[in-house]
Amino acid sequence: MLLSEVQQEIASAVKSFSLKTLLPDYQARERHGVLDRDLVKQLGGLGFLGVDLPERVGGMGLDAVSAGVVAEQMAYGDFNISALPVNVSLVGSILMRYADPDIAGQWLPKMIAGEAIVAICLTEPSGGSDAAALKMRAKRDGDDYILSGEKASITFADCAGASLVFARTGEGEKAAGVTAFFVPHDCKGVSQTRYDDLGSAIIGRGSIFYDEVRIPVSHRVGDVGKGFTQVMQGFDYSRALIGLQCCGAAQASLDEAWAYSADREAFGRPIAQFQGVTFPLAEGESQIAAIRQLCMHTLSLRDANLPHTSEAAMCKWMGPRYARDVIHQCLLTFGHYGWSKDFPHQQRLRDVMGLEIGDGTAGIMKLIIARERVGRHAVQYAFS
Repeated sequence: MLLSEVQQEIASAVKSFSLKTLLPDYQARERHGVLDRDLVKQLGGLGFLGVDLPERVGGMGLDAVSAGVVAEQMAYGDFNISALPVNVSLVGSILMRYADPDIAGQWLPKMIAGEAIVAICLTEPSGGSDAAALKMRAKRDGDDYILSGEKASITFADCAGASLVFARTGEGEKAAGVTAFFVPHDCKGVSQTRYDDLGSAIIGRGSIFYDEVRIPVSHRVGDVGKGFTQVMQGFDYSRALIGLQCCGAAQASLDEAWAYSADREAFGRPIAQFQGVTFPLAEGESQIAAIRQLCMHTLSLRDANLPHTSEAAMCKWMGPRYARDVIHQCLLTFGHYGWSKDFPHQQRLRDVMGLEIGDGTAGIMKLIIARERVGRHAVQYAFS
């Protein structure tokens, strides 16, 4: 799809920032292993966080496609830093729609300014995509709720200042009985740990523990027993943004591989003259271009308030899968140099692989697509 003049200007601004500020230190940030909070505030100061959120809370009031432009162009420079605008758009849209106005009014400006990070907490040690397996409890006690349990594999677990938490408030089947809550991490009983992951070191994936954490009823997000179904709609948004993150990382490796193929010589001529080198890169360009268009189409459906659950699931499984393949091919194009950690392909490969698991596996995404096509028969078949 064609971008508007405003969207092109946003793309140019974020791409320039990615090339000048993010890309040169992409690998250095991984070695440091900790999210640079000054850099997060810099993103907020430049207006790169929450571009789709209303101006009254500090956003730019733009559309979902514009948020997708930011995610892709930022991922070109640093795949992990691009998780920040995706997080702000996802959590921000949920808080705007369902949270108490006082909570939204307090936290959204800080998130957009890069002064606060809010983690979204669904997955537990016993499972993530299976809503029926959620064990974390939220017990009503007068004007409060008391939360007890562990959330696992949480992005920004060790650096978030608050979390959007799914907990069981009833005994209904599957998603029924699950309610969402907003939990500031300065509450007594909240503790956080960090995992030692294969990639995406700076985003601090880990567990968050809630030990008899008491929060007021006003911190409930959405209706009782409806939080899962209400808030899960937000994932149709983030899945398209994630697909564009993967496109940005893959495009960076493709651009580097094309440039290398023009400079590197073998048998007395540039290796770009060999079809065995250029055809795989051409295939990668084609795949990433197709996924980019699918993601943008999905976001345009969201902007038009049209259904996009199936399309979002397509974005989520195809983006990480094909970005991984394309980046791998770019690594091979560099030959023995590509095997060195001096080049960024190996890090991009590890980083995008994480999203083949996080935010829903390919199997779950394909099940969603099948369910959208043939209804509950797909679910019965999958688990029979």
